[in-house]
Amino acid sequence: MTFSIAGFCPRSGQYGIALSSSSMAVAARCPWLMSGVGAVSSQNVTLPSLGPQILARLAQGESAAAALEAVMTAEPYADWRQVTVLDNQGHSAVFSGAYTLGIHHAQQGLHCVAAGNMLADKAVIAAMVSAFGADPLQTLGDRLVQALQAGLQAGGEAGPIYSAGMKIVSSESWPLTDLRVDWHQQDAIGELARLWQQWQPQSEAYLTRALNPAQAPSYGVPGDE
Repeated sequence: MTFSIAGFCPRSGQYGIALSSSSMAVAARCPWLMSGVGAVSSQNVTLPSLGPQILARLAQGESAAAALEAVMTAEPYADWRQVTVLDNQGHSAVFSGAYTLGIHHAQQGLHCVAAGNMLADKAVIAAMVSAFGADPLQTLGDRLVQALQAGLQAGGEAGPIYSAGMKIVSSESWPLTDLRVDWHQQDAIGELARLWQQWQPQSEAYLTRALNPAQAPSYGVPGDE
């Protein structure tokens, strides 16, 4: 029902997750990130609380592998879960339980990890990792969106895709980017890509408005001077 990629950009220090699903509002449940700590995607039969639990252990200095193992060992329904973790060293770990749905696969790459279930083909995940690594000089958002598109082009899910999302954290305590397509009948990933193209040129301006309103650019609306 879901395929995702988590990535880290050493140049910017940003972490991000992009994902899509046949289920509604996938980005409301699955991606969890913490500035300076890492990224977690809890998917398949999703338990959202796994994300904060793993991030808390990463924040205490545990590696991706150690944090994931500790949390999944204590999870009574681990066989139904698929979880990826990326820590603040760019190291990754992945767990796919015995009851992960349909064709499923996971692959770790340089500063990234991708995983999916109910896939059309295992090649979907390899295509995502390859696309993410193709041009490390691009922005993290561009790389994540292109990886998601590559997964779709490689076959995507076994069924239709109705929701998608991307979340990125930088040095602030809130997400720099948090884009969601909760339901799109025809092209959720394409709609996410269009949202990213609209959001990217504005994102730094919104950050400036938050941190230093006196230096912030105008919104360009009536009454805004």
